Amino acid sequence: MADRENGKKQLVLRLSPALWRELAAWARDDFRSINGQIEYLLTDCVRQRRRKLDREREEGRRSPASGEAGAAAGRTGGETEGMGR
Repeated sequence: MADRENGKKQLVLRLSPALWRELAAWARDDFRSINGQIEYLLTDCVRQRRRKLDREREEGRRSPASGEAGAAAGRTGGETEGMGR
């Protein structure tokens, strides 16, 4: 019930036994629950993606030609909308 009160979402995640063992060992090494480890890893991946996108946008502002390449690749700048920045 506490998870629902603080806004966390629940999901079912199916993992291979091998991946589960690896995550469990990693979680033990970091003194986390498996759920906490998965949340930590996902949060870190999202943070890295945001930084990469921010760098790409900054580089695009510095170089007028790169703006055309970004548009051709389908980048609209809305990839991180709703990510709680």
